Amino acid sequence: MNDDLLTTSDVPPKSGWERGFIEKLAMEALREQRLRRRWGIFFKLSFVILIIGGLYLFSDLGSGDIENLGPHTALIEINGAIESDGGASAQSVIPALNRAFSDVNALGVIMRINSPGGSPVQAGMINDEMLRLRKEYPQKHLYVVVDEMCASGGYYIAAAADKIFVNKASVVGSIGVLMDGFGFTSLMEKAGVERRLMTAGENKGFMDPFSPHSEKQKAFSQAMLNDIHQQFIDVVRKGRGVRLKETPETFSGLFWIGSKAVEMGLADGFGSIDSVARDIVKADVIIDYSQKEGLPERVLKKFGASIGNGAISAVWKGSAPSLR
Repeated sequence: MNDDLLTTSDVPPKSGWERGFIEKLAMEALREQRLRRRWGIFFKLSFVILIIGGLYLFSDLGSGDIENLGPHTALIEINGAIESDGGASAQSVIPALNRAFSDVNALGVIMRINSPGGSPVQAGMINDEMLRLRKEYPQKHLYVVVDEMCASGGYYIAAAADKIFVNKASVVGSIGVLMDGFGFTSLMEKAGVERRLMTAGENKGFMDPFSPHSEKQKAFSQAMLNDIHQQFIDVVRKGRGVRLKETPETFSGLFWIGSKAVEMGLADGFGSIDSVARDIVKADVIIDYSQKEGLPERVLKKFGASIGNGAISAVWKGSAPSLR
């Protein structure tokens, strides 16, 4: 056996200063890596802020000055469900209506509606504002042009216009109110599931789908729906006046195609945005006053919602009582 060969056990261990030097190098490399990561996050965030700022600036520059565009027809669009949050909300539609009516170069206002309905509260606020503006600006007329559909809350809004124009195949009407939900009490009994709901107030949980619905609660709900329905009927009668040819089906919740709606007095005639602007308003230049949510607003809203949800999750854990 060769005595000149050294085994692992013959290698002397590293001294203390060597080990300290290696550890120091490793810590320095780790520190530099963390620093690079932080600078990377900073530059990415700065880039995003710069892009959002540029989009805002571009939106402002691209909006132009409507008042310098000369005589025109003002257009306001209501598209989709009428809700408290979105382009068909009172918060979005009412400012657009005010801008259109106050602009001296807007010779008339067209509201294009393509909606299956929605909130009676939002529709009611828009209806009220339409009537107020028509009274304040009697020389400026407001016309509704129906696209595919003008039903329920959509027609609630349309009834406040000077005139309503439809396509022969548009869907119009559905003058009624509904409140829907589900009940799972029988299914729970079959499955042997016990519902444990605690309330203060004997009727606080009457809309809970896992609790029985008493006759008293059904009557209360129906009375509330009837009241809202009567408000809807009053709005239509006031808006349409003698043009409305009432039948037992008019306020039943049924809906009809545009040609039938004209026969029933729910609409005044056939027309499109272009034909109404050209032939009735006498201003074929159409300017859209609709308040639309641009890309910067959508980005900021989503970013803000994410931060808010994260903060709530961090602060509050578990369930909490709610007022609803």
